[in-house]
Amino acid sequence: MKHLLFLSFLSIVFVFACTQETQNRISRSIQNWTGTNGVLDVIGNDKVLYRFIAIDKLTTASATGSNEHRPYRYGYGVLDINQNYKADPGEKKVYFEISDYSTNYVFYESPY
Repeated sequence: MKHLLFLSFLSIVFVFACTQETQNRISRSIQNWTGTNGVLDVIGNDKVLYRFIAIDKLTTASATGSNEHRPYRYGYGVLDINQNYKADPGEKKVYFEISDYSTNYVFYESPY
């Protein structure tokens, strides 16, 4: 019991001693391992055109052979055709890309 308490204390001290960027990296690593339940709404003409649900993460594309980032993000999610936040029969998990330049989108945690 004392060992567990001591390890918990050390973990808390370690997290607070880290820079904000290091804390963000740790958080993203945990999310990459455990997954998240994200939603992406693509917006046009003041309405939701497409909704993707059950997204683990959005990834920024990298150029082949270098560390430069490309101007789009991509991910995998269920295309929620009727936009009810549920994966209904016939709604499948798909690959998608969104441009950083021209796509109006909102990415958020699923409310359900």
